[in-house]
Formats: sequence, C-alpha cells, structure tokens
Amino acid sequence: MIMSCRLQVRQRSALTLLALAGVLGTACSNTAAKGDQPQGMPSIPVRIEVARSVPVSDTTDYVATLKSRDATSLMPQVEGQIIAIEVRSGDHVKRGAAVMQIDPLKQQATVTSQEQSRAAAQANLAWAKQQYDRTSALAAAGVVAQQDLDQAKSAFENAQAQLSALDAQVQEQQVQLRYYHVTAPTDGIVGDIPVRVGDRVTTSTVLTTIDKPGSLEVYVYVPAERSAQLRAGMPVEILDGGGNVVAGSRISFISPEVDNTTQTVLIKAPVANSEDKLRHLQFIRARVVWGTHEGPVVPVLAVTRLGGQYFAFIAEDQGGKLVAHQKPLRIGDMVGNDYVVLEGVKPGDKVIVSGTQYLVDGAPVAPQS
Repeated sequence: MIMSCRLQVRQRSALTLLALAGVLGTACSNTAAKGDQPQGMPSIPVRIEVARSVPVSDTTDYVATLKSRDATSLMPQVEGQIIAIEVRSGDHVKRGAAVMQIDPLKQQATVTSQEQSRAAAQANLAWAKQQYDRTSALAAAGVVAQQDLDQAKSAFENAQAQLSALDAQVQEQQVQLRYYHVTAPTDGIVGDIPVRVGDRVTTSTVLTTIDKPGSLEVYVYVPAERSAQLRAGMPVEILDGGGNVVAGSRISFISPEVDNTTQTVLIKAPVANSEDKLRHLQFIRARVVWGTHEGPVVPVLAVTRLGGQYFAFIAEDQGGKLVAHQKPLRIGDMVGNDYVVLEGVKPGDKVIVSGTQYLVDGAPVAPQS
C-alpha cells in the first residue's frame, strides 16, 4: 500500500516537470521569434539651432600692472632726523604744502657761519676799495709809484672775487636749508608714510608718495614671439575679476627691445579712471585685441564638458533621417550667451540645444518647432 502511494507521487511529479518544460519551451520560442524581428529606435524630440557665423575678436589676456602717470615718490634731498610730519595718509595736498620737517639746526649753523664770513669779506672789500681810491689819487699826483697802484688794484679785485665766492656759498647753503622742509611737489593724495618722527633718513629713503588720481597707464608684457603683430593704436581692454570690461584703451607705446630675463616686450596704454575704481600698482587682466575674423558660435546650453573636454551634439542627415553625433569642441571666448567655437563646428551645422541628456552618439532625433 505504501509503495503504491509513493509510485503515484513520483508519477505526478514527473508529469508536472514535463508540463513546466513545455511551457518554458514555448516561451523561449516566442521570444526568439520576436528577437528575429528588427525593432527601430524611436526618434528623440530635440530643439535644433543652426550654427551661425559672427565677427569674432582674436584676443589674448595677460596679467598687467596699472601705474599712475602722476604718482611721485617723495624722497629727501638731505640727510637728517625727522622732527615733524605735517600730513597723514590719504590727505589731499596742494603743490608746495608742507609734508615733513627734517632737523635743520646743523644747516642753520652752517648758513650763519657763511653769512658772517660774507660780512667780513664785505668789510675787507670796502677797505680795499678805499685803499685803491687813495692810491689812485696819489699816483695821479705823482706821489706814489705805479707799482703801489697796481698792488692796491690787485687787492681790491681779490676782495671783490672773495665776496662773490662767499655770496655763492651763502646762497647754496640757504637753498640747502630749504631742503630740510619737505614739501609736496604736486597736487595729489598722500600715500603710505613708512617713516616716523625720530627716524634718520637719507637721500634714498622713501618718505611717502603723492598720487594724482584719474590718470593711469597699463603696463603689459607680451611674449616676444608675438611682438611682430603689435601695432600702435591696437585696442586694449581692462578686465575686472569677473571678466567684465571696465575700461578700454589703445596701445600708445611699444618697447623697441626685449626684456632679457622674461623674453617679453613692454607695451603701454593710457587708462581713464574717472570713477576711481582702479588703483596705482594694481594687478589686473589686460586683453590685447589682435584683430577680428568670422567664426561660428553655439549656444552655451548645447555644450557639455566631460573630463576637461567640451562636446556638442550635431544633427546630421543619414539616410533621410536626422541622427545625433557627438563632436569634440575647442571653444574660445563667450559672445553673449554663445561660445565661440575654434574647432569642431562649422557655420550651418545643426546644433542640438535641448534634450542632450537623453542622447547617445548615433541616436535618431526629431526636431521640435
């Protein structure tokens, strides 16, 4: 009885396995049959813009320095100790205004000594003149010899020469005394004052700077290999940190020689600074405009960046249908909301600007209005 039940269970299991195998076989045959029939990939709807050609400036950006055309470094013309500072950094001063005072006591003593020597020379000249006049009268009367007259005349002329020399020395020392009063050489704004009262200064010590705002010049160092393209009057643009043009100018000076250390050529251009946004000795970006040419542009939205390389999808006709092909690009500057394309796109190419996140190379596309 038990053996009969076990046999029936085994027979039922075998029938179940056979039925399952039949179902799987049918499903596999249906799948294979469907796989044999080609299925076309549906076209992806995208928006397309035709790459247009626009005038593009050929430019190069350089790190440059702004320098004031009217900035003056104030250095003393004499040595000594500072006893007074009459201004503060940022003060507006007029030409001739007092800036600093260097201790003049020693120089004043020198001037006093020279003036006393001149007074003595004046007295000596007066006595020599009296002697000469008296001798001249006696010589005319035949009382004294001609030799005495010549000696009196020589003494008088020597006294005149000595007084003239002392006059020059006194004038020189008086001029030197004025140098102990340091004044502003021009109108402007006082810069940083690195010295303090009590400091000893020499003729090479920078006391401060006097800067007249609104008059700057940009110094740009261009590599020597591009110097042959430089021309006076070429446009130069001054850019801020965001790449926006804050001032425009034109080349006014091209150095005739190459810097031996950096192998660059210095060019200069005046910069208007009416709004006082720029500063003396400020580092900025200067863009030299070499010229213009026609070049294609593509919208920024059409460009993607992968691993440092820029790409865009171009819709190309393939067998009567549009197919997306991914093209590597070499891009330049931005013009409005477009990139200037240096390589990879030609004017007239159909650039895909939307739906690119769903595209792969070779995917069919359908343009949307």
